[in-house]
Amino acid sequence: MKKPITFKIIAFLFFTDVLETFVQFCFKKSTIPAGEVYVHTLHDALQFLAMVCASPFLWIGLTGVFCVFVIWVTLLSKIDLSVAVPVASFSYVGVPLVSAIFLKEQIPPLRWAGIAVIVVGIILVSMSTHHREART
Repeated sequence: MKKPITFKIIAFLFFTDVLETFVQFCFKKSTIPAGEVYVHTLHDALQFLAMVCASPFLWIGLTGVFCVFVIWVTLLSKIDLSVAVPVASFSYVGVPLVSAIFLKEQIPPLRWAGIAVIVVGIILVSMSTHHREART
């Protein structure tokens, strides 16, 4: 039997989303110096890989991935996977926000509508979890 979802667990789920958003931002920043890349040969791929590996953003992002992994497996020992994944899906909101604000990417209205649907799904999953715990 899993423990109930506490404020601490929710805080860590939120933190993993924030960290995951930061990781994705770092990965994108590691590729920006290359501009638009066309990989037609193995040499092109290796050149691109060398450029990305030279970026400190890549290594910061990989460190973030490791931190997310440690927190995530700890959380999964405390709550159901079917609850953790949907609740920890706010990076689907965070990544577009960070992309629009810091990378000046244009997010079309239809994509924002899709993000809103995801948020509604997250809320419904969270409510169903709370409802299930209240019955037991």
